[in-house]
Amino acid sequence: MHIEPGVVNGAKMALGYATAGVTLSFGAKVVWEHIKESGIASFIVKSILATIVIFSCFEILPHYPVGVSEVHLILGTTIFLIFGIAPAMVGLALGLLIQGIFFAPFDLPQYGINVTTLLASMMLLHFASKKIIPAKLAYKDISYTQLLKMSIIWEGSIVSWVAFWAFYGQGFGAENINNVLAFGSSYMLVVMIEPLIDLALLSLVKAFYKDLDCNILFDKRLNNCRV
Repeated sequence: MHIEPGVVNGAKMALGYATAGVTLSFGAKVVWEHIKESGIASFIVKSILATIVIFSCFEILPHYPVGVSEVHLILGTTIFLIFGIAPAMVGLALGLLIQGIFFAPFDLPQYGINVTTLLASMMLLHFASKKIIPAKLAYKDISYTQLLKMSIIWEGSIVSWVAFWAFYGQGFGAENINNVLAFGSSYMLVVMIEPLIDLALLSLVKAFYKDLDCNILFDKRLNNCRV
């Protein structure tokens, strides 16, 4: 999902910084609401865990350059379901930043563009989940079909943002269109795999945390904790 260096250049980079400012501002609002509801300690712990997962996805899991970007298994729906929207957004922003600072400094100029892609997609997933998952249903009890819908929205949003940045930066030439289509089609495999990973992890929650209460490590909705 990284936009490769050179795809967006010069003055056009300003749009990435502007959109990053908007998404980070929304993220700050979500973080504040999460802290008020769950406390600062829980937020910090979950954000650290989410950052570790995201950074591991970027650096440890296989990722392949395809077309205008790279195909990653980012596990966005996973961190959203397990840790909640605020830690997920922090994990995405920090994981991407840490990778850029220590392992891929050539990606830092595109940080605004890439963090917009991730955070805007997470925001869309958050809003869509309210329509997909009934209000009284614990996350650990959702179905493959519901997870597939969430994965399509998450990955589809990432592909759409990458396509937007590619066309914004390089126009609608035949080569650029082919590169975007190659990237988008490659992500279809991720769309199918991610719900299976989510189901496996949620099954572990059912097996080992049947009496899960308000745990500092997990989002309250994971087990519909009301306290």
